[in-house]
Amino acid sequence: MIFDLHSHTYFSDGALSPEALVERAKARGVSVLAITDHDTIAGVGLAHKAAVKAGIELIAGIEFSSQWGKGGVHIVGLGVDPDSPGLQAAIKFQELAREARSQAIGERLSRAGFPGALAGAQALAGEGTLGRPHFAQYLVSIGAVKNINAAFKKYLGTGKPADVKYQWPLMDEVIGWIHSAGGVAVLAHPAKYELTRMKMCALVDSFAAAGGDAVEVISGLQPMSLTQDLINIVNARSLYASCGSDFHVPDQTWQELGSFGVLPDNVKPVWNLLGF
Repeated sequence: MIFDLHSHTYFSDGALSPEALVERAKARGVSVLAITDHDTIAGVGLAHKAAVKAGIELIAGIEFSSQWGKGGVHIVGLGVDPDSPGLQAAIKFQELAREARSQAIGERLSRAGFPGALAGAQALAGEGTLGRPHFAQYLVSIGAVKNINAAFKKYLGTGKPADVKYQWPLMDEVIGWIHSAGGVAVLAHPAKYELTRMKMCALVDSFAAAGGDAVEVISGLQPMSLTQDLINIVNARSLYASCGSDFHVPDQTWQELGSFGVLPDNVKPVWNLLGF
């Protein structure tokens, strides 16, 4: 069985509808799929209907933005109850925070010579959760930069003109949100935060101390040496291990649905906590 426990639809910063994402997962041999859009569960209901039709298992999930030290980290909630009042309140809290941040980003880009940035990013987001990737897409669409990476390097990244800092909720609060909704809290892609190994271990320690359950030891295509190192870190702290593509856009081979390494046998798989 292939478990892909991290994927995105156009309800956050993915390219596909929930239905199309499920169809692609099925075509690529995924048996169990988690929809984990940023700070929203808007796509879960549609995905569930599609999954029943396709004959694959769907896990209701969400990816919350959180704060650790001076930087942001992402925590995935797997197996959450979409109807949980606590989860709904948390989503509303994050929604308001994102709106305030987006307004500030729009104002800074306007001062940088792009007065239509906020409206343009909102149009690109559509029904999805507005975020920095949509501002990057807008800058690409008007020819201000060549690609999304360039948009971050020139305007949206750390220390750049439209870099708006926001103090996201701390990890213990986010983990509490997930647990209150009956879910499992997973530290997403710890190797992608540009931390030294020592600091990454400190992050995992903080996550575990805050009540976290599992860590993504595989996020898309990555070297086996990295996978094994993360497994050693996770096992030393008696945490469970998760895996996923972090799929956003079709035909990005490094983040394609189901196309990542097999979770080794020497870990406790997170799906044991999810009834599989």
